[in-house]
Amino acid sequence: MSFSKIDVSKNQPTSKDYLKNFTLNKDEFLNIHFTLEKPLIQSLQLLAPKLTEVELLEKGSFQFSFLVDGEIVYVENLNKGAGLKAFKTEQVNHRIQLVTPKQLDYWGWFMWLKFMKLGGGQDALSEGNHSLGIEVRPYIKQDTLKVGTLLAKGNINIEVPKIPIDKSLIPIQKIQPNSGWEISKDNFDSNKIEALNKKIAEGRFENINGIVVIKENKLLIEEYFNGETRDSLHDPRSVGKSIASTMLGIAIEENFIKNENALLKDFYNLKSYKNYSKEKDSVTLKSLLTMNSKFLGDDSDYNSPGNEENMYPTKNWVKFTLDLPIQKGKVIGEDFAYFTAGVVVLGDIINKYVPKGLVSYADEKLFTPLGITNYQWEYTPQKVGNTAGGIRLRAVDFAKYGQLYKNKGLWYGKQILNKKWVEKSLDEQIKQSVDGDSYGYLFWNKTYEYNNKEYQVSFCSGNGGNKIFIFKDIPFVVVITSSAYNNPSAHANADKMMIEYMLPAIIGK
Repeated sequence: MSFSKIDVSKNQPTSKDYLKNFTLNKDEFLNIHFTLEKPLIQSLQLLAPKLTEVELLEKGSFQFSFLVDGEIVYVENLNKGAGLKAFKTEQVNHRIQLVTPKQLDYWGWFMWLKFMKLGGGQDALSEGNHSLGIEVRPYIKQDTLKVGTLLAKGNINIEVPKIPIDKSLIPIQKIQPNSGWEISKDNFDSNKIEALNKKIAEGRFENINGIVVIKENKLLIEEYFNGETRDSLHDPRSVGKSIASTMLGIAIEENFIKNENALLKDFYNLKSYKNYSKEKDSVTLKSLLTMNSKFLGDDSDYNSPGNEENMYPTKNWVKFTLDLPIQKGKVIGEDFAYFTAGVVVLGDIINKYVPKGLVSYADEKLFTPLGITNYQWEYTPQKVGNTAGGIRLRAVDFAKYGQLYKNKGLWYGKQILNKKWVEKSLDEQIKQSVDGDSYGYLFWNKTYEYNNKEYQVSFCSGNGGNKIFIFKDIPFVVVITSSAYNNPSAHANADKMMIEYMLPAIIGK
């Protein structure tokens, strides 16, 4: 295996381009090159001779091992979608881009990012000089994982310069007055928060803009980074979906909409849209809230007809959604598929059935009671508030929204949101397929483990690593605002921040 530092998308490497040294965060490109004796498929056949070629490609691929200073740090078994069929069945000469100055929609770039951000690479490649080794093997995963013999390996010297940072960003930021919150006098581990601030300043946690921690209805921690301040209106992407759930709950409480079991056909003449079937008549609002409506739409699948990226260029997002066919073989209420377009339909229904429309209704029934006056909606092409996401608030106001749910809908003595609706919204309504945990009414659920204890949390989540965490058994609401949009490590970074820094800081003392 050889390494090069050229832009292989524009240049064919020559012998002089193969190098033994790479400077992290300075050299723009890093590629690996290796030649096999035979295509990968033949190595897979040795591991599982009874499987057909189709089965082999479904269950196996390359395994890459990353070693730092001789120790295995990260192992990746490539998924079946990495590389075209010919890459595995015909190709013997391989050239894989790992590092580029711009994000690539390419599995090699993602693999390097996972090694560095999620697999321990950043910590292993600390300041100084290191040896990076990469080993390639075939694997098959059936009931057990079966790994074949070594196909290729190589080493390169990695120089890791000291990351220059603004040391003024490390100390705890003093909470300024007039936040809309009473300031907490409780203690927390400031060393943990300063360690987190340092990681953010170094860019280890990328594009973090704000961190707000509420303890027992009081502001405990408030930190801003990368040019944002308390007054910044932050785009949280799909965090805004949860607000559609809130407004539906209020509309039901005030009898503008019957309940979440109401049928889609009660609001639209479904026969006037494309791909009508009787199965569409059984789609409920609840199935849109819990992402299991059976519409042929899945945002995690770029090839899905109902993927949100196919919706945005159209002139009418509701029509786009209702025109979609029903997916055969799926069961309403059971099969989860993240479906942004369905939440747009929920917003349209609320807009039609509440007084003065969704935006005015949300201002009167949610934002004004919470004391939130500075915010900004995005709109659909029909000028309806966009419930797909993107409603901009300040981080301290996102915290108010989270605290409302923590309080089971109560805000300073006034029941803004029905208690039972809050409980149903945060409950485990359906098993979701993103990380194997559960989903409520446009809220996620997961369990964090720290110091041998489990902490259940419901949360809003948006592209870029945006989160509103509502802990169930400890008195905290935590907001993370981030603009690491489309960065595959953004959500994992939020988890890492929570497990390694936030929970130790607020629970440890």
